[in-house]
Formats: sequence, C-alpha cells, structure tokens
Amino acid sequence: MGSTFPIAEVRGQFPALKRMHNDKQVVYFDGPGGSQFTEGAIKAVSDYMRGGAANLHGHFPTSRETEALVNKARDDISTLFNAGNSAIAFGPNATTMMFHTSRALARQWKEGDEILLSELEHHSNIDSWRTAAEDRGVKVKYIPLDTKTLTLNLDTLPGLLTPKTKLCAIGMASNCIGTISDVKTISEQAKKVGALIAVDAVHAIPHLYVDMQEIGIDMLFSSAYKFFASHVGMAIIRKDLFDSLNVYKVEPAPDYIPDRLEIGTQNHEGIPAVSAAVQFIASLGSGSSLKEKIISGYRALEEHENEIADHIRSEMSKIKGITLFQAGKNIPKTPTIAFLAEGISPKDFCVRMCEEHSVFIAEGNFYAKTLAVKLGLGENGAFIRAGMAPYNTMEEAERFLIGVRDIMSTIK
Repeated sequence: MGSTFPIAEVRGQFPALKRMHNDKQVVYFDGPGGSQFTEGAIKAVSDYMRGGAANLHGHFPTSRETEALVNKARDDISTLFNAGNSAIAFGPNATTMMFHTSRALARQWKEGDEILLSELEHHSNIDSWRTAAEDRGVKVKYIPLDTKTLTLNLDTLPGLLTPKTKLCAIGMASNCIGTISDVKTISEQAKKVGALIAVDAVHAIPHLYVDMQEIGIDMLFSSAYKFFASHVGMAIIRKDLFDSLNVYKVEPAPDYIPDRLEIGTQNHEGIPAVSAAVQFIASLGSGSSLKEKIISGYRALEEHENEIADHIRSEMSKIKGITLFQAGKNIPKTPTIAFLAEGISPKDFCVRMCEEHSVFIAEGNFYAKTLAVKLGLGENGAFIRAGMAPYNTMEEAERFLIGVRDIMSTIK
C-alpha cells in the first residue's frame, strides 16, 4: 500500500463504512454503481435544508444563498474538469442531461449528416445520441471494440470520420470493464473533420483527472453520486456551443445559459454537496491552488486504488473457473474488475458474497449492453463487477479474494 496515502483519515470521512451485515463490517466494492458519501457532502445537504430552502431569483436571503451555493458548485466543477470557457448546467443525472442536450443539438443536424459513437459505451452515451440522430435522418456509425484487447480499434477512425461527421460521443472509461480510452487521439482526429466531441466522464471522474481543455472536449457529462456526493447530474458545454443550442423547454423559463438546459427546479439541497466532493478530492493532494490540489489528489488516489485493483486482478487470474474481462497490463484501467465464475450464476455469486462474506458487489450488463453482446454474453447476459474507491483497503481486497476462493471451492 502506498505509505503516504491517508487511508485512515479518508475512511473516517465516510460514515457508511461503519455499517455491519451478518456481524461483519461491510466491504463496499460496488463503487462503479455509486460511491458512498463523504461526511462533508452529507453535512452540506443537511446544512442547506436546516438553513432554509428557496428557489432561485428571489429578493430575499434564502434565495440569494441558494444562488450563491449553485454558483460555487459551478465554479468548483469548472475547476475539477479544467472546463475553461464552458458553462455548467445541473440536472437529475448524466443520462437525463445527455438526452436534453442531444435533442437540442440534433435540431442543427440534417438528413445525410453522420455521428460517431462506440461499442464500449454505457448506453446513455449511445441511445441519447442514436435516437436523436434517427429522428433527424442522421447516419450512426460506431468505433468497433477489439474483443481481444478490450480496447477501441482506433485504426478504423480514418475510415469512419468524414466531413459529414457532426459529433463523436465517447466514454472516457468503461463503467463495466474499466478500459480507459484514448479520447485525446479521437478528439484530435474528429476535429480535423469539424466534428464536436461529447464525453461521458461518469465512470472516469471518481478515479482520474479529466482535463477538458487538454483533451479537446466540447461537451462533458458526469454525475456527482459517482464521486462521493449527491444525485446531481451535470452537463459542461463550451459556451459558444451552448449558446447555439435550441433547447426543448418551458417557454417562460430562462433562455440564457446555463439555465436554459436546467429544465425544472433543481436539486438545490444536493448541489452544495458537489462542492464538498470536489474539496474531498483536493484534500488528498497538495498545492497552492484548488486545481493543483485536485491534480495532486488524483495522483495519490490513482496510486492507492490501482495497487489494490492490480493485486486483485493478479490473484483472481490464478483462481480456477474465474474468467476476467480486462485489457492488457499496458492499457490504463480504472480499478473496476468484471468477471464470470464457472458453475454459478452472477446473481448467486453476488448473493453469496453478500450473505457469507459481507462484501457488496454487483451483477448485470450495467447498461453496457453492446459490450456484453460483443463479448458473447448475449442480450440479457451479465458480468460480475467489483470496483474500488479511495476508501477501500488492501485488507478488504483480501476479504474479497477469500470470498471468491471460498465460493469457487464449493462449485462442482
């Protein structure tokens, strides 16, 4: 374990880690589906609700305070993603924000245009764009998955990108198998033909620094419940592009950005928790500015998580009957491990891990349906998935491995 990572202090910030199940302390290896909340995020929600709630644009203190908290969260998210000249709109979750944005952007498309997606995606970053394209008579193409390397085959890009390509929507990292894609290369090639770049960073941002300006991202989507805060989604869109979006909205609602994309009243009690989550990541690092602390914090976080994940992958590769779905050692990955266990269904495996070992893991295709089909699991197939977060420990990894070995030892 990285000796400088403050694991005791980190764990102390997550009250849910004290939970017991069947007389054992719970191990939360279900982070890819949603992380636990920091004490700071919990307090931010509580403080707002106790202090007096209000809607925006009122001429009284609680309304002005709400606006100040929303604006601070926007500033913090801008720093988190190095968003530069972009505006941040909040909403229920990333999927909703993708659908709102895709419908607005598609109004600029015409029949014969093209968009480019990928086979590695969570379907929120497929179907939001695909359905909007189909409504407009726009052709949909896909960057293919190399099923041997479990990476996108970027050699196909020159043949897929054309002057007709209006958009390339890509996930920063696979929420199912953890592969981190080379989005910068995709962005560079897409921009040569004038295409916009939309990035799903939902799974990536709990684990790695995503620099919108350095990568060349025009639109980015994320959800705070995946990085230690509340159920708040966000769309971060380059301002000139945002200004051009003709959004489906209630007519009297604001037409200026970013409010025009914030359809309906927002989760005002949840938004202050977003700032608390950014501060948590920054607290893991050092530097003279929030940005420096965030970047440094991610370095520490990655080292800690990857050490645990690499150990689990190494040990699981030795267990008879376990099939791992993972890219090669030279391919960057989030600490997310998808696998199958011979002789037992994914559901039964997860139930046994929970009831016998108090380790929480998940099963399903995790909305990466195209990926599951490409890997031979079929339309209704399921992976077993374990994912690490900064509050997890090597001792918890050993408990998980003991559970895997114990279950597999009982399979005939």
